[in-house]
Amino acid sequence: MTESTNSRVDVLMLGTGEYTTGYVHGKASQSDKTKGVVALTLIDLRRRGKTNRLGMCGTNGTKFGDIRKHMQQAIGDAYKDMDLTMDWWPGDDVVDTRAYIQALGAFKPGDACVIFTPDDTHFDMALEAIRRGIHVMITKPAVKTLAEHRQLYEEAKKKNVLVMIEVHKRFDPMYSDARDRIRDGLGEFSHFYSFMSQPKFQLSTFRSWAGISSDISYYLNSHHIDFHVWSLHGRARPTRVTAMGSSGVAKSQYNIDTEDVITLSVQWFNFQSKTTGTAVYTSSWISAKSDTHTQQKFYYVGHQGEINIDQAHRGYTLASDTNGYLSINPLYMKLTATDDYFSGQNGYGYRSFEAFIDAVADLNAKKMDMDACDAKLATIGTTFQETAVLEAGRISLDNQGAMVEIIYENDTSLVPIELKLLK
Repeated sequence: MTESTNSRVDVLMLGTGEYTTGYVHGKASQSDKTKGVVALTLIDLRRRGKTNRLGMCGTNGTKFGDIRKHMQQAIGDAYKDMDLTMDWWPGDDVVDTRAYIQALGAFKPGDACVIFTPDDTHFDMALEAIRRGIHVMITKPAVKTLAEHRQLYEEAKKKNVLVMIEVHKRFDPMYSDARDRIRDGLGEFSHFYSFMSQPKFQLSTFRSWAGISSDISYYLNSHHIDFHVWSLHGRARPTRVTAMGSSGVAKSQYNIDTEDVITLSVQWFNFQSKTTGTAVYTSSWISAKSDTHTQQKFYYVGHQGEINIDQAHRGYTLASDTNGYLSINPLYMKLTATDDYFSGQNGYGYRSFEAFIDAVADLNAKKMDMDACDAKLATIGTTFQETAVLEAGRISLDNQGAMVEIIYENDTSLVPIELKLLK
């Protein structure tokens, strides 16, 4: 196989669910992702000359006819000049949980794949892509364990391919501004609190994997843990984790044996002052239906200042006979057309994918190297701490809230090497 030379990037999408297509359990999603995000963005990037051939891979081909019909209505009929042409794996009459292997085999080194599948499938899919020389974007969390994270990092290094984690909050103008202020003027870290929740019907949306292959902390806490790690990169590191969970709703209403709410308490260490800070990350998927699909906010305290962001409420509300009262956030994904064209290119949900595609094109053209990617993107090489905190939280939950220590190679290292359960 020859290396890709076209500045347009060929992209394979792994996963055909809510975030990719907006189609869930036989109908459009009830969330704020009725049109999906991944396919819509990559199709628009093709309209803009940045992507070329697109592919879509799931496990159950018998759903594809309905998914294509939904995408035509949600994207093709809603916006001008949106070409929905793409290849599909497996066949329309085939169910194959390993169809991704055949699909990846139809792409070449230098191409890209985007993985939006249940958390426990990320590792195998990403590894297969990396070994074929294909650049990878993985939804958060990248993987579930530090060992898997380290293996993907080593394999990507060998193959010189980009593995980027899709943490779109880094592209939110308010979050990126907060990060810069944290690093310039707020002093040493003292305390961080975050909360993120989604309505109960998400438990139905995710019933195939909720509590089986992953939990709400991996799914939602990963957002703010990444933001916190990114903000303190090189200045502080997480050292100890304890976790607690609430139960009752998932089991009684959905017969899903999983935590309703998970809270991680994390001790941090400041390198310069040798002082400590604390963080509390809480996530839930049992919220009541409200004015916004995802409640999300954080509060940051430094030695010299504080930041408080309510990300769900941007001061922009809508009341209509169709949808009632809503707090809306077009800064994430602007789905309302402008002169019949899709016009959401400035949304941070869109920009994270564009940043990945641009980086892949620049890497293929040798205009950028991996060090530059590590400096500006959430790569597999710069996100070890996120995986360590999430895995430590799961270990703590499975051991009645016992403390888990994050072990580093030395006093200044940013890369965790193992987790130690303290009893």
